[in-house]
Formats: sequence, C-alpha cells, structure tokens
Amino acid sequence: MDFDQLETFLEVARNLSFSRAAERRFRTQPAISAQIRAIEEEVGAKLLDRTGGKVSITAAGKIFLVYVESALEARRAAMRAVAEAERVPGGEIVVAANEGSCLHILPEVFAEFKRSYPDVGITVRRLETREILESIIDNSSDFGVAAMPVTDKRITAVPVHRDELVLIVPTGHPLAKLKEIQVSQIADYPLLLPKMGRTRDSIDQMFEDRNMKPNVSMELDSTELLKRFVSAGVGIGFCAHSNALGDLRLGIIAVVKLADAQIRRDMALVFRKDKALSRAALAFIDIAVRLKTPQAVRK
Repeated sequence: MDFDQLETFLEVARNLSFSRAAERRFRTQPAISAQIRAIEEEVGAKLLDRTGGKVSITAAGKIFLVYVESALEARRAAMRAVAEAERVPGGEIVVAANEGSCLHILPEVFAEFKRSYPDVGITVRRLETREILESIIDNSSDFGVAAMPVTDKRITAVPVHRDELVLIVPTGHPLAKLKEIQVSQIADYPLLLPKMGRTRDSIDQMFEDRNMKPNVSMELDSTELLKRFVSAGVGIGFCAHSNALGDLRLGIIAVVKLADAQIRRDMALVFRKDKALSRAALAFIDIAVRLKTPQAVRK
C-alpha cells in the first residue's frame, strides 16, 4: 500500500462515507472503493463495514486507523524536517587542504561561512595534494583545495584562487633590492626547496628547461618552515605570493618576481562529480567562489 491509499482510508474513516471521501479526494466513488479493497486485501482483514447502507469501522479498522494516523503524521514531519534542512543548512562538512591553503586561502571563507551558518560544523583535514584528491574520491572529505589543473575525470574543480610562485629572500640579501630577476641569477645562492609536491616539480622543471642545476641547500616539508629559514638567512626559496604577503608586511622577508618565468599556483575547490551536495555544501561553494575567485574568472 502507499500513502495515497492511506489518505483515502483516513478520509473514509473520519467521514464514515465513501461519497464524502470521494469529494474530498477528488476521485470517483468506485475509485475510492477500489483503494479500500486493495488495502483490506493487503492487511488480510475487513476494515470498514458497509452493511445496512451505513459505513462503520471494524475492530481491525480501529487498530489500523491508529497506525495510519501515525504514519501520515510521520510523513508530514519528515517533509517538514527536510524542507527546513533545505532552507537552513545544517550538519557538517569536511574540507581537506594543505598547509598554505589552510593558513592563507581558507580562513576568510571559513569565517564568512560560520557567520552565515553557525550551526554547520566544519572539520579541516591537513593533507598534501595527492592525499587531498584521494580523500575526495573515497568520500572521506566533502571538499578539497588543490592546485590546478586537476585531471581526474571523477572530480569537479571550481577555480577559487589565482596565484603564482615568487622568490623570497632575507631583507638584507643582495637580491632584495631588485623587483625582478632572471632565473639564471638564482643559481649561485643556497636554495631552500619543498621536499615534494607539485610546487617542487614545477621548480625542478623550470631549472631543467634552462639546463641549470640549482644549489639546493635544504629540502623542507613545510612552507611556513621554509619562510622562517629564509628570514633567518639560511638561504632563498620559493612560495606562493599570497603565502608571502604576511611576512612581507612584517618586513622579515623580501619578495622578488621572476622576469623570465611564471609558475602559476592557481587553486580550485574540488569535489566528486557524482556527489549529492547538501545545502550546507552548496552554501560553502557559493561563499568560496564569491570571496576568493577573481572577478575576471567569475565572468
């Protein structure tokens, strides 16, 4: 039996009339009778007595009526709850991002999201790019922030941040006086590089394209640690421009652009293409795109 049949039974039981139920249900009386017969056949009991030209509810019908009223009220409550969830996001979202994204891209997004939807929980998983994409595929994270391009066909990538790598040097370094330099000018200085990842691959490729072998002094697994070592005078290094702005304002490092190379560091919000996104998830995407995507990209 279905909810439509239950609604019909309820109308007959409340009005003790097939004709009145037909009017209220906008059906013909034979259609109402057919639905009641179908219910009685399924439950295996006579629910309504139609002898003597009057309708009455049998003992079995009275028992059944209690459950029908409960079932229909539960259905209405479920519909109200779902409608409310669609109107006001709730629940929790899980976001995977690397250190730089957590510190320099996401805080503004998280702050605005929590102001707008304080009842939605947020869990942040700090992972590297490969692990971020894996967590999206295995559904352990709802979203990730990953460097573009994202080539996995199972993943949707929404651009949210434009950036590029810059050279960072101590404030007293000879290169700190320059606004731009050639890649060839870097070769003789001790270089601090990330141990692995897409940024390291891009830097290695830049030197390889010029048949240069950089003077790698240290390999580090943290951008923040790399910046601290640069500011201490251990060497020079690369990081995303947005990651360097705070230290640049504090005057503890200097930023120098490369005149003959550009390594893009554009980031995207990523999620599974086949994922059924909750209202909270859709709201998070909207805020991230509105706050972080450059106007040219949105157009």
